[in-house]
Amino acid sequence: MTTQTWLVTGGAGFIGGNFVLRQMQKETLQIINLDALTYAGNLDTLESIQDHPGHVFVLGDIGDRNLIGYLLNRYEPDAVINFAAESHVDRSIDSPETFIQTNVLGTFQLLDASRDYWRSLPQDRAAKFRFLHVSTDEVYGSLGETGKFTETTPYQPNSPYSASKAGSDHLVRAYFHTYGLPVLTTNCSNNYGPYQFPEKLIPLIVYNAVNGKPLPVYGKGSNIRDWLYVEDHCRAIESVLDKGIPGEVYNVGGNNEKTNLEVVQTICNLLDELLPGSPYRPHHNLITYVADRPGHDLRYAIDATKISQLLGWEPLETFETGLRKTVQWYLNNQEWTARVMDGSYMGERLGLDESGN
Repeated sequence: MTTQTWLVTGGAGFIGGNFVLRQMQKETLQIINLDALTYAGNLDTLESIQDHPGHVFVLGDIGDRNLIGYLLNRYEPDAVINFAAESHVDRSIDSPETFIQTNVLGTFQLLDASRDYWRSLPQDRAAKFRFLHVSTDEVYGSLGETGKFTETTPYQPNSPYSASKAGSDHLVRAYFHTYGLPVLTTNCSNNYGPYQFPEKLIPLIVYNAVNGKPLPVYGKGSNIRDWLYVEDHCRAIESVLDKGIPGEVYNVGGNNEKTNLEVVQTICNLLDELLPGSPYRPHHNLITYVADRPGHDLRYAIDATKISQLLGWEPLETFETGLRKTVQWYLNNQEWTARVMDGSYMGERLGLDESGN
């Protein structure tokens, strides 16, 4: 079979790393993996494929136009999949400029270099080329108690992070409508699973609970998110790459709406079961309510009807099955968590305003 080559950006991060690991199970695919290895990028995630002949890791930034151009011309990929992004809302409150640099300007450089490369391809290869941009449901803003985000929901980003992702989404759309670049965009709900940096809710709660530390819950814990197991998300991206129509947007959700408090309590119950000898049982006693995040969106929920009906994708994991797999993975891989909690981030609260609120 003919070997395809994909340029994957951000492939040492959480979602990108899981995606790359999944692709390396295929014998007909070469991955050029570009990652700047900022705090959330981690080569430990890729340890099992460090000697894989189909995986080429490149240390670099999507904002480096010369490097992007070199990689495109050197490896001649059939697709570019853009996972590279600063992604934590609390960090965007502290340092918004970094998010603009990577998510907006970096995406622009990647798009523009890809456009030049695509135009240089023979007609048959150009027709098959795809640029897939991975985005978030947070660009849509906040929902009330009812309704779900669809692909036509107006953008109303409320944090520097979501605003920067909205900007990148608009650039991707513009490069299709202006230049004809065959782009695809996915907007996903909250991902969870192995290899997630432990500032995010689920791995942080597991880490803190195992170590007897407080389990921080914002406000009353009533904010609602739709949870998507990362392997299901990777399958969705594969479906969009394979069958998606250029210029289209596909929302990817797990059909698992949970309040933050429900998530934390479920993790506590799992840890009570999986760690019967823990001195911190019952772990829910560690729950601590903290000041809410500034501008904290109340509820996100994805309507994934389009990708389901048109591309045949459905999530395989329920929240219960996916969370059990996830908690068990972090218990089995505490050395991985310890290595990424090496001093650059030690679980401190980010995203407070100047008054400490």
